[in-house]
Parts: sequence; C-alpha cells; structure tokens
Amino acid sequence: METKTIDKPDDRRDFPRGHLETLHLTGLDFAVAVFEPGWRWSESVGPIAGTDSCQVHHNGFVVQGRMRLRMDDGAEGEVGAGDVFVCSPGHDAWVVGDEQVVVYDFAGGMASEYAKPNG
Repeated sequence: METKTIDKPDDRRDFPRGHLETLHLTGLDFAVAVFEPGWRWSESVGPIAGTDSCQVHHNGFVVQGRMRLRMDDGAEGEVGAGDVFVCSPGHDAWVVGDEQVVVYDFAGGMASEYAKPNG
C-alpha cells in the first residue's frame, strides 16, 4: 500500500496564472491544478510546452470553478464543479468567469508531462 497527501506534493510547477502540484505513486500520477481567472492554456502553458495545443490526456474531476475546452477539431465543451471528464490530447482550455478553477487529474501523463518544456 502507498499513501501520500496533497498537502505535501512531490513536485510543483508554476506558470502564468496558475500552478500544478503532483504526487507520484506506483501506477498513478495525481495532480492538483489551480488556474486563476484569465488563465488560458495556449497563453500560459503553450509557450512552455512548445506546442499549439495541449498534448496531454486528462482524466479530471473539477473541484471548483468552470473551464471551457476546445478540441483541435473545433468541438467545444464546458466543465464545472462536480464534473468528471476525460479529454484527449489536442485541445486548448481556459477559465470561464471570475472564480479560480481547481482540477484533480488522475492520469499517467498529466503529472509527468504537464507544463514541462517539450524536448
């Protein structure tokens, strides 16, 4: 058995208008992402990742706030507090409204690759 607390993350990555804290367990990377009003992936994280859209798969639970997602093919959707979502690579996302967005992400790729320079 392996247990960790989100109060003591293994790693923290700061980026404009947000941050990501990660926990690494055997078979699971867990992340708590915090996005401030005005945050948009293509403006805040895209320049760090070096890609036009987010190329990370997300299995998420929205704890607080609302976020809009637009896939590279033009499909759009919105998630908010209490929603569980899956989002494949190839998307942009942004905070909707004036409330901070908090997302728990249960994915192998999110914590290890998100907001890291590509290459």
